[in-house]
Amino acid sequence: MSRIGRNPITFDTTTKATLAEGVLSLEGAKGSLSLPIAPEVQVEIAENVITISPKSDSKRAKVLWGTTRSNIQNMVQGVSQGFTRELHINGVGYRAAVKGQDLVLNLGYSHEVVFPIPQGIKIVCPKPTEVKIEGFDKQLVGQTAAKIRGFRKPEPYKGKGVKYAEETIFRKEGKKK
Repeated sequence: MSRIGRNPITFDTTTKATLAEGVLSLEGAKGSLSLPIAPEVQVEIAENVITISPKSDSKRAKVLWGTTRSNIQNMVQGVSQGFTRELHINGVGYRAAVKGQDLVLNLGYSHEVVFPIPQGIKIVCPKPTEVKIEGFDKQLVGQTAAKIRGFRKPEPYKGKGVKYAEETIFRKEGKKK
């Protein structure tokens, strides 16, 4: 029995939820998202409350029950509040700047890394060594942050590279004489 799936999802009056032909659509202040609902799961909407239940006792239905509930909860939070991911850049001469629809990164390579900002994502650089990614789709915000971090992952000796703000880098000791 799913403990997560059992909990109902409540949302405020500014968010509008509709279920049509197996697709749940949510509209809110930040944007609109839709999610196709698996046939093994039943979704009901009643007065700002969404409840999810499995249609059978099969293993697949039980697995999709909690997953669907988590995805819908992330959608509700995204369209009402949005998601933010923050990256820090460490290294001499390493910096980031937003130019038009591109994020330009200087990461110690012989060339600048130009990253086109995806649709639905807002990137701000409050400092040259900080990148703030905002959006209403949790998956897209996380994927964008992971792609930017992948350009120069932090290395364990000096800690140079792009890292998440909450990430800790375990430092290694260098060579001994």
